[in-house]
Amino acid sequence: MNDKVDDTTGLMKLAVPHLRLGMFVQAIDSQGLVNITNPGQIKNRETINKLSKNGIEYVWVDVERSAEGCGLRKKSIKPEITSKKINRAQSQDKAKRLMAEAKGLVQKVLSETFEGKAIEVAPFEYLADNMIESVMLDDDAFKCISALRSKDAYLLEHSINVAFLLVTFGKYLSLERDELKHLAVGGILHDIGKVKVDNKILHKPGRLTPEEFEHMKLHQVYAKEILAETPDLPQISRDVCLMHHEKLDGKGYPNGLKGEQLSLHGRMSCIIDIYDALTATRCYKEAMSPAAAFKILLSLTPFHLDEKLVYEFIRCIGVYPVGSLVQVSDGRIGIVWDAKGRDALHPILKCFYSIKHKRYTEVAMVDLLKSDVNIERGISPSSLEVDPTPFY
Repeated sequence: MNDKVDDTTGLMKLAVPHLRLGMFVQAIDSQGLVNITNPGQIKNRETINKLSKNGIEYVWVDVERSAEGCGLRKKSIKPEITSKKINRAQSQDKAKRLMAEAKGLVQKVLSETFEGKAIEVAPFEYLADNMIESVMLDDDAFKCISALRSKDAYLLEHSINVAFLLVTFGKYLSLERDELKHLAVGGILHDIGKVKVDNKILHKPGRLTPEEFEHMKLHQVYAKEILAETPDLPQISRDVCLMHHEKLDGKGYPNGLKGEQLSLHGRMSCIIDIYDALTATRCYKEAMSPAAAFKILLSLTPFHLDEKLVYEFIRCIGVYPVGSLVQVSDGRIGIVWDAKGRDALHPILKCFYSIKHKRYTEVAMVDLLKSDVNIERGISPSSLEVDPTPFY
């Protein structure tokens, strides 16, 4: 067995015949390391056979993420995730593909549910696994991709972003892998009841009347009916779906749950559903900056939202989250590009526009730890006269 480890990636190169069940295949070897779309642990012999049939002789295995007992010796201390070595462009391409795959699956299931077909949980669990891998490898890449929102695809993108944020928050809270998976499935399905809401109300470009709002609230009643026909849905996923409109004081819906009746996962979904809705462009409103959304979340504690969890969520996301827009003291606008290992006020920015001169500037990566400029404020995309999308 070739047990040589590449110091630049922390990966081990192995001949395909030497692969064993439980080994975590990160990449294939084709004149160098080539990342694959769906890295993961080998679950069956068929996967190994497919690699051989496709003419692949060597693969790169992540020893630390491989299962115990697969024949690989792990280090006594788990190293920092090797994903930091992965190029951001590659990570974002993968995040884009995952987002497109997720949209397609959600659209398909919404259509099938509208026609009265039962939900199959397995495809969502597969998608959730890929989403977790993406977060573990490079959550910044997914944050940048999820910042590119379309008001015409709100329902699809909101469901996927809620799932991603639940996984990110769950990872921050050190939840188990299975919990993260069930959170993701719940997030993707959390608005499933809206397939039965009147489209005129669902997509109304303005404030709902009291009567229309009561009709909108029925989506949670519809969700209960739909999920009742999905017996294999995990309880955590069910809590995310049915608790994200509940309130700690018992004034939420559909069940008016109160206090300890709301599980941790349900409380997390309450926070994230509101945050993502506030920071998204809708047919009747512009997106809000994360900082402004945080203020609203805090204003909803402790009667509606769990105060301790809201503060934890803010620490998890950061005052200036990766992917958000900020104005710098010299008048430039930048995208928060990298914040790993840094305090909230000193990320790396990707600056591309000058408010002072009202023109695009040469794209520059600005490390605030080494610069004389500083962040003045977070801004929403709608406050700009230009489209930031090409710079993500």
